Amino acid sequence: MEMSNNIRQSIQRLQQRSLVLEVRDELERMILLGEVAQGERLNEISLAEKLGVSRGPVREAARSLEREGLVVTVANQGVYVRKLSVEDALELYDLRAMIAGYLCAAAAETASAEAKADMRTFVLQMDDAIKTGDEQAYFTLNLDFHDCVAAASGSVRATALYGSLGKEVRLMRLRVLSGESALKRSNIEHDQIVTAIENGDVETARSAGAQHHLNGKKRLLETL
Repeated sequence: MEMSNNIRQSIQRLQQRSLVLEVRDELERMILLGEVAQGERLNEISLAEKLGVSRGPVREAARSLEREGLVVTVANQGVYVRKLSVEDALELYDLRAMIAGYLCAAAAETASAEAKADMRTFVLQMDDAIKTGDEQAYFTLNLDFHDCVAAASGSVRATALYGSLGKEVRLMRLRVLSGESALKRSNIEHDQIVTAIENGDVETARSAGAQHHLNGKKRLLETL
């Protein structure tokens, strides 16, 4: 009976953890897509009702998102979507540019033929998203593209750093990746990155990867 209870408790913990992860992923999606605006308070009751869960998983998911820099807890007030200052965003772009340059350079050295083909496919798919005016599809493909480049680099630590900084930057994406002109410029830069990686041109890949993010910083400044 004791063993049975232990097994039951373990299963319950795993189920709870899985539920929290699902809620966390959905809250992250809502925040990054602007469905919950910067500075807006996360209402545990309404979110729990919307997601069909109790308040506990919502609370745990919010704690996870706070560790990732997407929300902040204000004493005696609640949890709010982080409102990223322009100064913070500009610093994050600079940091991401340095790491992205490193990742692109490494990918130029180590990327497999399959990884290169995947990168090229993402560029073509983003072109299609621009033609159809599907900004949401472009945004999702853009994230997948950069994840693909990072994975092809083979650098686990740099990839983790790049990803953690990226989630905060995404809070600004509605201002940076919006409008046909901005998307076209962004994807031209993606093409330059992929071409350098395909050619095994390490320094050009490094420069193109870093400049892509610095250009994102410039696009942000143009919206101010």
